[in-house]
Amino acid sequence: MENRIAILGIIVEDRESSGEVNALLHEYGASIIGRMGLPHYRESCSIITIVMDSTIDTINALCGKLGRLKHVQVKSMMAK
Repeated sequence: MENRIAILGIIVEDRESSGEVNALLHEYGASIIGRMGLPHYRESCSIITIVMDSTIDTINALCGKLGRLKHVQVKSMMAK
């Protein structure tokens, strides 16, 4: 299966969940080529953007695991 470039948008609504998010991102670190995180203090949330170069299965697996975490929302977009 060929690799695709993907962008993941992650919103962490409760800082208590950030440890689990970071653990998953570390687990998939070999596929991540860029990461930007921004705290939004007024809304008490964090916004994380991830750029991946990986197979569709790996990208979907990470999105699925992130999406199952409490107080975490994730959306992905893949290049053709």
